Amino acid sequence: MNEKYNVYLVSDSTGETLDRIFLSLKSQFENFEYEKKEFAFVRTEQQIDKIINECNEVENSLILYTIVETKLAKYISNQSQKFNVPCFGILGNLILSFSKLLNQKAIHKPSAQHVLDADYYKRIEAIQFTMSHDDGKKVDDISSADIILLGVSRTSKTPTSIYLANRGYKTINIPLVMEWKMPDGLLKNKSACIIGLVADPERLADIRRNRVAIMKDPKLKDYTNLDFIRKEVDASKSLFKKNNWPTIDVTRRSVEETAASILKIIEIKKHK
Repeated sequence: MNEKYNVYLVSDSTGETLDRIFLSLKSQFENFEYEKKEFAFVRTEQQIDKIINECNEVENSLILYTIVETKLAKYISNQSQKFNVPCFGILGNLILSFSKLLNQKAIHKPSAQHVLDADYYKRIEAIQFTMSHDDGKKVDDISSADIILLGVSRTSKTPTSIYLANRGYKTINIPLVMEWKMPDGLLKNKSACIIGLVADPERLADIRRNRVAIMKDPKLKDYTNLDFIRKEVDASKSLFKKNNWPTIDVTRRSVEETAASILKIIEIKKHK
């Protein structure tokens, strides 16, 4: 039986970066049992002492941290070593290596990645745009979009759009239904990257049945009918092929993987 670990994620900022790194790390180990505790905005030795003391009281504790202030980073490393608590700094060696490469000293400022610069405001604007254009809303200003996602219901259009918005891309997603009328300006739009999303009909049927069960609406028979879904998906594929729009099958892809493929298509389009 595998041991269960108590993982302490310690950050001098929001902890978002550390949490993502830990998710990537744990995904590499199939039999990793753990309990996770997160500590954000840790900026004093007293806070670190409290965390170390807690680690001492439970078995199999380990610490992962992102602390950029040099003195505090050394303190958590020394204290954890003193009490024999495994401790791993995520950014330390990377910052030092970049410092040597760029031949300049790092500022070691907590939350520096959250500074309100032009990129920050670009992301906020993209998120607001994307939320107001979700599920086919406001297609009259389709020319303002960076990315347009098309697909039948339950092809992950909305979560993919939000993910892309967080990367700074104004994204419109439009659901394809039978007898769908193409919005004015879609074919004329040469600036946006138009992407078609498809999925396996059987997988879609399963997802839709779960959705209908939650909604408790027995009227949606066609919505979950496999033959109907096959026709929907085939019609969407024909539309994408006719207009030469890149198509991504999202059946076995996470939202992150779909978004990464879209960004790759955008990159290729830029260099054409």
